[in-house]
Amino acid sequence: MDTRYDTVIIIVIGVILAIWAFYSLRAWLEEPEPLVLRTIPLNEDMDEGPAVNLLEKAGYDVVGGKMKIPLAFKVNGNTVHSRLFIDYVAVQNSSTYMVKTARRKKPMEWSGPELRDRLMPYLLLYPGCAGVLYVDTDQQSIRLITLVEDLEEEEYED
Repeated sequence: MDTRYDTVIIIVIGVILAIWAFYSLRAWLEEPEPLVLRTIPLNEDMDEGPAVNLLEKAGYDVVGGKMKIPLAFKVNGNTVHSRLFIDYVAVQNSSTYMVKTARRKKPMEWSGPELRDRLMPYLLLYPGCAGVLYVDTDQQSIRLITLVEDLEEEEYED
């Protein structure tokens, strides 16, 4: 008689687990996927200029020109629009890089918050890219910016 109750309890637990698995799977499938663009779009029209010359001299192949990446955000049901601009797309050793050029009116401060605010959106939007190249034609410099894991987290815990 005990085995019949055990069998009934196991069947009830199995049915509960099956229902839970069904609803969890359905909720997971209906959840919107985060916006991560797999490939960087390319603009075939490129303005030749000092930034392109500097990149080519450093061994990069410039494959795309200036692009505007449209973005939209939902805020309490209202859509707010914005955009990101990529100056060029460059390739070296089968790695793809987004290129931002220095602006005299808005110089880059090489601090963590400045890099986060100005360049991290590009790294998060296109995780397949190898990084962002920051080209300063006045200083004739190219800086490679990549996002890495901070292994010194205890520094921020206070």
